[in-house]
Amino acid sequence: MTRSRVYRHGRLESENFAPEQLADNLADPDTTVWLDLAAPGKQDLAEISRLLGLHEIAVEDATQQHERPKLSHYPGHALIIAYAVETLESGELRAFELAVFIAKQTLVTVRKDPAFNMEKVVTRWDAESEIDGVGYLLHGVLDYIVDSYLDAVVALDDRTETLEDDIFTQAPNSADMQRRSLSMHKSLGQLRRKVSPMREVLTPLMRRDSAIYSEHMLPYFQDVLDHVLWASEQVESLRDLVATIRDTQLNLQGNRMNLIMKKVTSWAAIIAVPTAITGFYGQNVPVPGVDHPLGLWISTIAIVLVSITLYATFKRKDWL
Repeated sequence: MTRSRVYRHGRLESENFAPEQLADNLADPDTTVWLDLAAPGKQDLAEISRLLGLHEIAVEDATQQHERPKLSHYPGHALIIAYAVETLESGELRAFELAVFIAKQTLVTVRKDPAFNMEKVVTRWDAESEIDGVGYLLHGVLDYIVDSYLDAVVALDDRTETLEDDIFTQAPNSADMQRRSLSMHKSLGQLRRKVSPMREVLTPLMRRDSAIYSEHMLPYFQDVLDHVLWASEQVESLRDLVATIRDTQLNLQGNRMNLIMKKVTSWAAIIAVPTAITGFYGQNVPVPGVDHPLGLWISTIAIVLVSITLYATFKRKDWL
């Protein structure tokens, strides 16, 4: 247990209490308890499981990595699996998995990745002088997670706009453009897998008969759900835009290849006409030095120089 808090009548009473005091704090129905654990195992959750009556499947889901975002109900408590995300400078997406146990008086956050920034969640809680039970604490966690989606969408949107501008300023066969577009498509796919299931997590929380929070928390969860829907729509829009950029890049490559083939074919046709005429009439005209070894070297050097010149010309035109 890395951090803990006790709220009494909605106000913070104590922080970082000893683990053996958990049962005493829960004995008072007017208290709300928050526990935070970083990368625990099943044995680390044993005492908390006993006091809160956590289901063994819920404990297993909370300790295993790479679970799908979901809301699961068990007798006396519920479990939420969710991911906060951040966008790295390279454009790649990093996800932080979090499991949240929700009971009548208790909220237990299990950070499967200790790098999950719980301090920002605590800051949101402290923005209010009084909290409304477990529902308010849960809203702070979910609001932080969904805001990370919005930040990631904005960052990826900026990178997509840059990619869109570069498609006509860089060469169609640019390896950098291909790498960036594929990396963007991968990041958006990862974000989509984190955002889309959150609708299934938040929708059941909107039920008015939910025992997790009081009814006046409904607008707060509705606001979080609206942000999830907006983020989901933006991700789908960006995925379509990146797919369009990739298709445009491929079309530009195809058009450029057709233009190069047309030019090369035209030059081949020009050269083919005199070659056909001289070949048909067998015009073997003696060249200077035909009867002298120097003639061989002159012709060889001429072939090499012409070949190098053609290679340099094609390379300069980016045909090779």
